[in-house]
Amino acid sequence: MPPETMEHKSGPAVTVVIVSYQSGPTLAECLSRLEAQTFRDFETILIDNASSDGAPQAAAKAYPWVDFVEAGANLGFAAGNNLAARRARGRWLVLLNPDAYPEPDWLEQLMAGVARHPAVKSFASLQLSADRPGLLDGAGDNLTSAGIPFRGGYGRREPADLPEGEVFSACGAAMLIDRQLFLDVGGFDERYFCYCEDVDLGYRLRLMGQPTLLLPKAKVAHVGSASTGVRSDFAIFHGSRNRVWTFLKNTPGWLFPVTLPLHVAVTAGLLLLHWRRGDVAPAIRGIKAALRRDDLDAVMADRRAIQARRKASPGAILRVMSIDPAAFIGRRLVIRKARGL
Repeated sequence: MPPETMEHKSGPAVTVVIVSYQSGPTLAECLSRLEAQTFRDFETILIDNASSDGAPQAAAKAYPWVDFVEAGANLGFAAGNNLAARRARGRWLVLLNPDAYPEPDWLEQLMAGVARHPAVKSFASLQLSADRPGLLDGAGDNLTSAGIPFRGGYGRREPADLPEGEVFSACGAAMLIDRQLFLDVGGFDERYFCYCEDVDLGYRLRLMGQPTLLLPKAKVAHVGSASTGVRSDFAIFHGSRNRVWTFLKNTPGWLFPVTLPLHVAVTAGLLLLHWRRGDVAPAIRGIKAALRRDDLDAVMADRRAIQARRKASPGAILRVMSIDPAAFIGRRLVIRKARGL
């Protein structure tokens, strides 16, 4: 049975958004898992970024309850989700990658978290590895004091009892956010195209005083990089460029000059790592692109606007970071006790 199409004056409770590009067989499996959800008050919007593999068209026929939108071009993950958010009718926006397979009670657990924490408007799911049973794909996104993002616990054994608590931001592969809040902060930065746009969004939420909570019982199995490839030139270029932009745009007040040398030093170390792996060229291109005059001017203009309306102090931001500038090396779990939430 498809999700119930209950009529509400304000639409369904949840809009699930999937942005596909060359998603192949993972998309059908993703939609099959959505069809089996125990929570039924949701709609699904599928945005296709001009795929040529026929998978989204086949999925739209197999699952007619999906609102299928052909973008007509490859808009990227950021713009594709923004398009869907403007089209959505749900009070809550749930972003789901086409290579993420939710457990049957995934949406139920997310909405239970919403009920338990009415002051929170951003939630992260627990991502398990679809290819390596028993290992984590991520427990929220974290950010080091050097401005380097990493997925908490990636590749580590899933703990028997993972606590519910605050993480720096939610991974865009499986997250829930208040739709109006998403729109109010401008959604994803479409310049990013893909990679780090979720950390950038989470950082902007943090600056506005909006926390993100990990709900470890809301689980998805995630393949990861199914469309773009693991450590592809495409992924390295966009990750390197967007990481610099995220640091420049968002690092607040005195924290910026204090951590800038750390950011430069760790970025140099990452370039050395890429050199040793033989894939340094796209990383260098990404950093050069981040510092290109026109783009840099636009990013710094965004910085001025973001910092002008921030509510959180630099100290408050530092407290939710991973203080160790190289914390990303161990992909450690960073989950803080939720206070007053």
